Amino acid sequence: MISFHTHPDQYRHWKFQVEGAEARLSLQVDPEHPFSDGYELKMNSYDLGVDIELQDAVQRLRFEHPQVKVLVISSAVDRTFCAGANIPMLASSTHPFKVNFCKFTNETRLSLEDASRHSGIRTIAALNGLAAGGGYELAIACDEIYLVDDGNSAVSLPEVPLLGVLPGTGGLTRLVDKRKVRRDLADMFSTLVEGVRAKKAKAWDLIDDSFPKSRFDEKIGERVAALVESNPARSEGPGITLSPISPRETEGGFRYEYIDVELDTPQRRATVTVKGPSGKQPTNGEEYLQAGDSSWAIQAFRELDDAICQLRFEFPEVGLLLLKTSGDIDTVLQVEQDLVAAKDHWLCNEILAFMARTIRRWELTGRSLFALIEAGSAFAGSLFELALACDRIYMLDDPDHPCEVALSPVSRGLLPMSSGLTRLHNRFLAKPDHAARLAQELPRVDGPDADELGLITVLADDIDWEDEVRIAIEERVSLSPDALTGMEASLRFGGAETCDSKIFGRLSAWQNWIFIRPNATGEEGALVRYGHPESARFDWRRT
Repeated sequence: MISFHTHPDQYRHWKFQVEGAEARLSLQVDPEHPFSDGYELKMNSYDLGVDIELQDAVQRLRFEHPQVKVLVISSAVDRTFCAGANIPMLASSTHPFKVNFCKFTNETRLSLEDASRHSGIRTIAALNGLAAGGGYELAIACDEIYLVDDGNSAVSLPEVPLLGVLPGTGGLTRLVDKRKVRRDLADMFSTLVEGVRAKKAKAWDLIDDSFPKSRFDEKIGERVAALVESNPARSEGPGITLSPISPRETEGGFRYEYIDVELDTPQRRATVTVKGPSGKQPTNGEEYLQAGDSSWAIQAFRELDDAICQLRFEFPEVGLLLLKTSGDIDTVLQVEQDLVAAKDHWLCNEILAFMARTIRRWELTGRSLFALIEAGSAFAGSLFELALACDRIYMLDDPDHPCEVALSPVSRGLLPMSSGLTRLHNRFLAKPDHAARLAQELPRVDGPDADELGLITVLADDIDWEDEVRIAIEERVSLSPDALTGMEASLRFGGAETCDSKIFGRLSAWQNWIFIRPNATGEEGALVRYGHPESARFDWRRT
């Protein structure tokens, strides 16, 4: 299985340094160590292995280095920042891998923006050379972008003219939504293979400023010093240490301490069971510091995050994920009430932000998601948020073995969707007052009341339960996975869009479609022909 966890001591592609309030990540991709065989990582191009290290570094900054105020992302390779995703890797990968790679990369970029938004870690992209494709997309995920003015370095998004695809990690959306580049200039920029150099890049708002090579490091240092001076630290430290997370393979799947995954690959489904807290849990920020990464609120969600990534990359034919929980509802509620009460403590704030990111990764997964609420379930607070993120919620109505669901204070906007809405408001777009009342009252209800309040999809008695669930599962896995992916991506996110939700909606719909079109990935497609003497041959029909 893929290891999605690493450590700075094991990085092959990034240099990670922390000095007081400043952190630096310098990209120096080792071309001899790609994630898989068959290609070479030239010109600081990246693959999944490079992104796994970047995700790890951002996560460690937030939990292990609370004193950091500014992160500078640069390159240790002269005249090259990053050439983007490795093209031979993309050309030789399966379609599911390409899409999940783009999705993982997107989530890593979003984690940078989330660190700025919720942790106050300001990010600077110091472009000491060419930033093309995914390299510029990494830069545009930062708060500020500075380009060296050496007469040669440029920023570019050349995917459309070179590869017949799109900038797959949010580049087009961030151009117009985040940096608010004029549409006509964004159009021209996205079709210029050579990109745009410093003076014009600043005039078009593609960067914040440019500096001559002789003063580049000095100017970046001045900007870092200004941000350190103006930006309050979360804490002087120390933070907590994040230990490795790895699943144990079992006969029927894989498991962690709090997460069990049972695979039924012939039926194209998997059951993910999240266990509630066990043992004494921290009640305030200092106790969370003492517990390190072993508290349920951190460990269970780190394990769930890893399980989601494993399911995406290692089990592409599993199309339906069944969510179950086990444990004590009262314990879940108490943990979350204590956590919210202490949210002004930097570590508790980070835990809540990580829970939010993990639940977003769950609902952004391109699989059908059904929640099954049975006797012994612990669907409360964040675990009920996981259920609300599902496409359907089935609940057993058995008087002899009663089930309950419960909302907790985390449902009051602490675990937002990519659209910025709470899942209650997303569920009740036509009844915002009802959503607000539920968030205020935080009810704990049984099946009939949950059904009456609209918190579940189907309430089935003990006689019909097994047949109801079986038929629903059999029907779902019989449908076209492509149609389901499009349907689910369209239905999960109602209401107004944000930059984040646009990026994922467009990735799911358009990049997924473009990656299987012959113009991109056919034998004579642009992605396949890239680097060869023969030009691509297109089917010129517009559809």
